[in-house]
Parts: sequence; C-alpha cells; structure tokens
Amino acid sequence: MDMHTVVVGTSGTTAEDVVAVARGHARVELSAEALDALAAAREVVDALAAKPEPVYGVSTGFGALATRWIGQDLRAQLQRNIVRSHAAGMGPRVEREVVRALMFLRLKTVASGRTGVRPLVARTMADVLNAGITPLVHEFGSLGCSGDLAPLSHCALTLMGEGDAEGPDGVVQPAGELLAAHGIEPVELREKEGLALLNGTDGMLGMLVMAIADLRRLYTSADITAALSLEALLGTAKVLAPELHAIRPHPGQGASAANMLRVLAGSGLTGHFQQDEAPRVQDAYSVRCAPQVAGAGRDTLAYASVVADRELASAVDNPVVLPDGRVESNGNFHGAPVAYVLDFLAIAAADLGSIAERRTDRLLDKNRSHGLPPFLADDAGVDSGLMIAQYTQAALVSEMKRLAVPASVDSIPSSAMQEDHVSMGWSAARKLRTAVDNLTRVIAVELYAATRAIELRTGLTPAPASQAAIDGLRAAGVQGPGPDRFLAPDLAGADAFVRGGGLVASVEPVTGPLA
Repeated sequence: MDMHTVVVGTSGTTAEDVVAVARGHARVELSAEALDALAAAREVVDALAAKPEPVYGVSTGFGALATRWIGQDLRAQLQRNIVRSHAAGMGPRVEREVVRALMFLRLKTVASGRTGVRPLVARTMADVLNAGITPLVHEFGSLGCSGDLAPLSHCALTLMGEGDAEGPDGVVQPAGELLAAHGIEPVELREKEGLALLNGTDGMLGMLVMAIADLRRLYTSADITAALSLEALLGTAKVLAPELHAIRPHPGQGASAANMLRVLAGSGLTGHFQQDEAPRVQDAYSVRCAPQVAGAGRDTLAYASVVADRELASAVDNPVVLPDGRVESNGNFHGAPVAYVLDFLAIAAADLGSIAERRTDRLLDKNRSHGLPPFLADDAGVDSGLMIAQYTQAALVSEMKRLAVPASVDSIPSSAMQEDHVSMGWSAARKLRTAVDNLTRVIAVELYAATRAIELRTGLTPAPASQAAIDGLRAAGVQGPGPDRFLAPDLAGADAFVRGGGLVASVEPVTGPLA
C-alpha cells in the first residue's frame, strides 16, 4: 500500500497523484497556499451573501429554479436540500477506487480557491479520504453535465454525516457513525457550498485517468503478445524495421514496432516461410499490421492524456470566484471534452482486442497456423485444446464492439429543458472501464495461446525475451501444453499475470524498458 502524502495546492493535480490516492490510499494534505486561497474566496462569497441582490448558487435556487431568491434564514436548508435531493443514484455500487478518485478530484477543485468553499469543508474532505471512508455511490445518476451530480451528491451526503458509507474494513454502516468513529465532525453547509460540492466532472475524469494508466500497460502487453504470436506463426520480423515505420511517422506505430522488434531479438522461429508447403510472401494483416493498429491506439491514448492533463489543471464549478473577485456563472461543467476521449478510447480498445482475437484464431486453425496442431490440442479429437478459450475471447471482443458505440452523442435534456444538452461522460467512463477489463482478458487469452504454440515448435529456439515471458507465466502457475484439463484456472492465471503487470515485468529485464 502506497502511504506517501499527496499535497493539494491551488494549481490542480497530476494523474500520478490521482492513482496514488484512488488505488494506493495515499494520504492527502492541503497546502498553506490552498488554505489561504480558500479563505480569500470565502470572504468574497460571504460579502455577496450579505447583499440584497440575487447571486446564483449563493442566494438563489438551482437549475430551472434559479429565479427564486432565497432569504438568509433558508440558505443552510437550501444547501442541505440540494445534497439530499441530488443524492438520487440507483443501481450497483461504484468501485471504491472510482469513489476515492471522485472525492479527491472534487477536493482538488475546491482547493483552487475558485469555489468559495470554507477551509473547514476542504479539511473535512481530506479527513474522510484519509480515514478510508468511502461513500456509497451508485451506477446511475449522472448525465455528465452540471457535473457528475448524483455521484458527487452521495459523497457530499457523507460529509454531512448522512446516508451510508463503507469503512476502511469494508463494512457498510451509517456515515454519521463512521465519521464519529474517526473523530470527524459532520459539516453544516453554508451558502454555495452544497452546489460547489456537486458541480464537477470529477467522476468521469477519475475514471479516465485510471483507464489511461491501465491502457498504457495493456498496449505494451499487447505488443509483447503480438510478437509472441508472430513468432509462433513463424512470421517475419522484417516488417518491424525502423526504416519502414519512419516513412509513416506516427509515433505510436513506431513505438509498437520497436517493442515487438526488441521482444523478437535473437529468435530462432521468425522468417521460416520456406517450411510451408505453400510458401508465404507476406504474413496476414493481423500479424503484419499489428504496429499500425496498436500504434493508432497509442496515439489516441496520447491525445486522451493531453485532455486529462488539461482537466486536472482545471477548476470546474458554477458559479466560480475569479481572481479579480467577480463571481460568474459559466458552462465549464459540461463534460464533452472528457466524454469524447472516453468514447475514443473504447473504440481503440475494441480494435486492439479484435486484432488480438484474430491472431489467436489463426494460431488454433491448422489450415493457417503453419504446422501447429489443431486448436493446439495434445491429441486433436480426443482433446479440444484451446477451442473454447477462443470462444471466450470472441465473446469478450463482441461485447467490446458494443461498448465502442459512443455515449457522448446521446444527449437527453433534463431540468425542465434548462439543461438541454448533456455529455453522458459518466456513461462513457463506465463502459470504458468494462472495455479495459475485457481487453485485459483478451490479451491474456492471446498470451496463453501464443506461449503454448511456441512451446509446441520443438527444435526451434524462441527469442530470449519470449522465453522470459513463457517462464514468467509458468512461474505464475499457468500450465503449458498437455492433455485437456480444467481450463478456466489457467485463463484466470494468465489474466492476473497481465493485469498485475507480470508480463511486462518478465520481459523487460531482457529487452530493457519498453514503451
């Protein structure tokens, strides 16, 4: 467990810090600069609250109800009510890491000094994170506009000591009891604070940041499995030559080709076209074009990272306290920039899964595998080999194709047509998480098939890096060729090996760091 401290200032945060807090449970502290900025912005809000003129979010209702001026005596109730009424999520619970990212990113914006929230509220947000208290957030409730409203509301409800939350021991109980057990006082919200805790793209951004981290590992893993499949099919590594990729200079393509070439260095299996009864001139597209497809995904990932970094440096709220003291309404809470790249990544992931599945199928087909036994079976006919492993892989890819349908084009108007165009970014993020999960399994099946196929190429020596991948997988408890056995445990072991970074870690001592 990562117990280092993340200090939150006024200028945003980094992707690494988000992952450290969400997954590593890093401790969170507010900088002195952030506390000063919070206090200064609160003075502005307090001054506006004392005036008779209506100010949106300070002395008015919200959304389509913004025309009503709210008197001093009802403003604390107004802030409580917006949190309670907006905590209207339904469906399964959202994963702990997503909720922690959501809370941390809302704290990041609060600490910017652009929201008008008191330092006390920000400190309480940090205290809840540090105590390992995780609000119960549900799958449905965000349209990705005016922020991830329902998910953030469930988090704000915990700050108020209401609703349910999960303790550090994983037990769900009333939030008020959890706060009391950790010595945290519930927050009594004042003007604008309820609204400020709800109005951000934090959920979709947190899921984007974690998906980017996962996909970086998976793209490297997919380059390794593509190289293993090329080797198992006795393909040629000549198509990976740097001079070929230099004349089509997409950065991702060059990086993927270089990774594959480094994995294949010293292979005794590549380039054996002459062994076929019908000699090949070229490998199939799924083998020969692996760097082009994976590289396009890498470039998509690079663009998504640019968008994420911009959002991590942003202060998303409405209204906002500007540096000159003005409090202005705006539309920065619209999730379109994040929603688009979430959808784009789901498309790229589906295509990477699709080409990996085609290579797996080729390994199993005796008419296209260039001498490998049918389905890599020990005694074909008596044994079915990996026939149904490919079925499972195909089912995963089929779902990924459905998940690649963009959510961000599916606006549904809300709030009596005041919020008449929404991003659906939360939905894009939720389906991307499933797509990334599926992609991990798809790559694991290719790894399982390719390593078995290489081991069946008796008399030919694989590349040292390939052998390291095989040895690492076997050391992780995943068995090699042999008669049919209960296959699900082997596939689960391969999945864990890829998911935990074991595949990349096993190869890099031979290849050096891969892109």
